[in-house]
Amino acid sequence: MERALNRQKILLQHLLPPSSASQINESDALSASTCAAGDSAAYHRKAAFGDDVVIVAAYRTAICKAKRGGFKDTLADDLFAPVLKALIEKTKLNPSEIGDIVVGTVLAPGSIRATECRMAAFYAGIPETVPIRTVNRQCSSGLQAVADVAVAIKAGLYDIGIGAGLECMTQDAIGRVPKVNPRVDSFAQARDCLLPMGITSENVAQRYGVTRQEQDLASIESHRRAAAATASGKFKDEIIPVHTKIVDPKTGKEKPVTISVDDGIRPNTSMADLAKLKPAFKKDGATTAGNASQVSDGAGAVLLMKRSLAMQKGLPILGVFRSFAAVGVDPAVMGIGPAVAIPAAVRSAGLELDDIDLFEINEAFASQYVYCCKKLELAHEKVNVNGGAIALGHPLGATGARCVASLLNEMKRRGKDCRFGVVSMCIGSGMGAAAVFERGDCVDELCNARMVEKNTLLSKDAQ
Repeated sequence: MERALNRQKILLQHLLPPSSASQINESDALSASTCAAGDSAAYHRKAAFGDDVVIVAAYRTAICKAKRGGFKDTLADDLFAPVLKALIEKTKLNPSEIGDIVVGTVLAPGSIRATECRMAAFYAGIPETVPIRTVNRQCSSGLQAVADVAVAIKAGLYDIGIGAGLECMTQDAIGRVPKVNPRVDSFAQARDCLLPMGITSENVAQRYGVTRQEQDLASIESHRRAAAATASGKFKDEIIPVHTKIVDPKTGKEKPVTISVDDGIRPNTSMADLAKLKPAFKKDGATTAGNASQVSDGAGAVLLMKRSLAMQKGLPILGVFRSFAAVGVDPAVMGIGPAVAIPAAVRSAGLELDDIDLFEINEAFASQYVYCCKKLELAHEKVNVNGGAIALGHPLGATGARCVASLLNEMKRRGKDCRFGVVSMCIGSGMGAAAVFERGDCVDELCNARMVEKNTLLSKDAQ
């Protein structure tokens, strides 16, 4: 199609007088978008179809409980290397073609984690010529990494990149600012940046009227859906088994294990069980250990490239990166971030909220998750269909990459009835992030096509 259009454009230019030919505006020329408008009224395929940034693979490790789960004795570099290796082996990509690797990570000191990521790249067989860096936008770091790579590819800095995420909450605990500047007392919102995340959850519940019952019900549904997805084998397409070890804390004896299943899911969670839990952050609060995300270890990685290159290599296209938005909100209620970020990202993609078929919204706390769904009036059956962070866990820097893998694999399973999906999360200190993805095998119908009795076109490519 593209070759035919280009050939016809050249022929038309030859038919014009020399003075006119030099004055042709790009907007007047034939383009793919003329014939390939999208089937959504608000969405139109751009002319640079081959320059779409696409995802050809997205994998993650299992997510395990920090300090008690399957990765409690696994070092960060050993946790990250398997997902990098899987991207290369499963796509048969020459790793020297990778232009950059960007890793979202939150808790570890930046220079230490950057070094560990570089080491993991070598374990995965990636050559020294491929650079790597880390990025930290707190809970959205994994999604930010994917967005950074997509933007770099779109800008022409390189054609292939990996956006990833890594967090070892067994090793690196959530801390507080060690020395607080006394100036914060003069700036209420600066002071609110220091609030414990659990208190911001209580603020959301109180300010927007989210009840304890609503939060506990959201927790039960998260566990129920995650358990069903695990039982039906849905996560097998996205989880890469990790060969590691478990150390007996009493004897010090090491036992080799292969971790391939999320270990935080509680299938039998009930309202009665959750009602027994005391508020974790505030005496008369509603946020408990049962309706908040779990502290976890995990990693994920997403391989992106230009569509034209993916087609050239014969790689299946899992998804198309359509837009990204990061927004700021009141730090005291940081959990409302997705309610602001999602509409921004959807508008940026030229879509309406009703065009989105599937959502992966990080369940940092049930309070903020319930509020965001209610605020945006999202259909229950569209959101976190395979459970979320309350059941699976929330390895901070890895969550974005995990959500991308979960979303795109579910969209692939649903096929033509699921075209657009969104990944979103709230961000500590008062922000939100969201990205829009299109199912990879979705091709626009030619809305202006008509039957031609006899083909008299000049270009043989169009026949």
